[in-house]
Amino acid sequence: MNVRIATTHKLQNIAGRLLFTPFLLSFLFILGTTPTSAQQNPDTLPVDQQTVRMLLQRVEQLEARDQQLEARVAELEKSQQDESRSAKTSHSAPLPQVQPTGPGTQNPVAQSEEMGQETMDVGKTRLNIRGFGDFTFHGDTQKGDTTSFSLGDLDLFITSSISDRFKFLTELVFEVHKNNEFEEDLERVLVEYSLNDHLRLAAGRYHTAIGYYNTSHHHTNWFETAVDRPFLFNFEDEGGILPTHSVGLSATGEIPSGKLGLFYVAEVGNGRTSSSPLLQPVQNLIDENNRKDVNFQIFARPDGVPGLQVGFSTYRDVLFPLGQPKIGETIFDAYGVLVRPKFEWLNEAMMIRHAPLGSRVYDTPGFYTQISESFGPYRPFFRYQYINASDTEPVFPTVGLRTGPSAGLRYAVNDSIALKLQYEYTQLRKAQSVNSLALQVGFTF
Repeated sequence: MNVRIATTHKLQNIAGRLLFTPFLLSFLFILGTTPTSAQQNPDTLPVDQQTVRMLLQRVEQLEARDQQLEARVAELEKSQQDESRSAKTSHSAPLPQVQPTGPGTQNPVAQSEEMGQETMDVGKTRLNIRGFGDFTFHGDTQKGDTTSFSLGDLDLFITSSISDRFKFLTELVFEVHKNNEFEEDLERVLVEYSLNDHLRLAAGRYHTAIGYYNTSHHHTNWFETAVDRPFLFNFEDEGGILPTHSVGLSATGEIPSGKLGLFYVAEVGNGRTSSSPLLQPVQNLIDENNRKDVNFQIFARPDGVPGLQVGFSTYRDVLFPLGQPKIGETIFDAYGVLVRPKFEWLNEAMMIRHAPLGSRVYDTPGFYTQISESFGPYRPFFRYQYINASDTEPVFPTVGLRTGPSAGLRYAVNDSIALKLQYEYTQLRKAQSVNSLALQVGFTF
């Protein structure tokens, strides 16, 4: 736009000068040929002729400068046309180029708009990135553990609105494992399509909707009141016992129910790896068998009690460990939570059932309850958790019994930094109880 304005002004100046030049030449010609009056001093004639020569030289200089300006304007116009052509080409590159073949032929964009198809508006698409991280100093009384400073996950939450109905999101997490090596993981990668309030579809890698905590708290500790997650909902690569991730398809939406506020979640995916504990627990590319995991949840958010959510979910899969019979896996979860700006009360219980073919059924019960309330920037919290797995459990035989309370305080320094102090006591079945203390700083950017 600025180039066009500048070009227009230059053209106007050039035109004005070119129009002025003939009149100036005519005036000088008349001036040079007009007879001198009888009363005129002859000594002044050479001076007038010198002035005419100086003016003629000035006119020649102006004409030369005008030619240079015209050449420069032509270069600017050509450059502007090239940039405009390049921008049009880059914007239309993803669209197929179809040449008209007959009357009524439309270009692909117009045709897709007429058919009601989604088109991508490059000018409105925005890539948004939010960052979350934490740093912890912790220690415990368990034999073999050391007091350590620890870098937590660095979570980059990336979203983009491709169109009014299509959206993209991903969680790119940089984490440190017990061997002190960094590793980057795409924890969630999803393309979402929203038809209406009753049907929203997603494809990719997602957090399975088993209960409440796994889909309300993702890979950042920033949104968590406590220093860490309840043991039941630890991620697979952190010793967790649930298939917290899956790759597949999911659907969610509202169920017409008036003030009851019912919603549903339905998922089908590859499930967890079962052939060997040494393999990646999430089957991102290839499913080791033809069976798929299925999960269904229904929950309510009644209008009469703000912040209340109650729900129930059922997860089903079949595992195929090498050298062992296949194992049917069923996970039942029920929860009731009350989450308000200054008050939080989470309650969740589950039963994990493993049924090896031709053998006994193993039931592993577990639950947690957590309550907290804010007093200005201070938020004290208390949590109690429990899980009791058989020592001969075929899928996670090392879990056993873990139960005990946690208590702590979260202090909001400002909108981007929070300090957390947490004490935890854990009772084990065949080992000495463990006391642990952690101080954590969490941040967002």
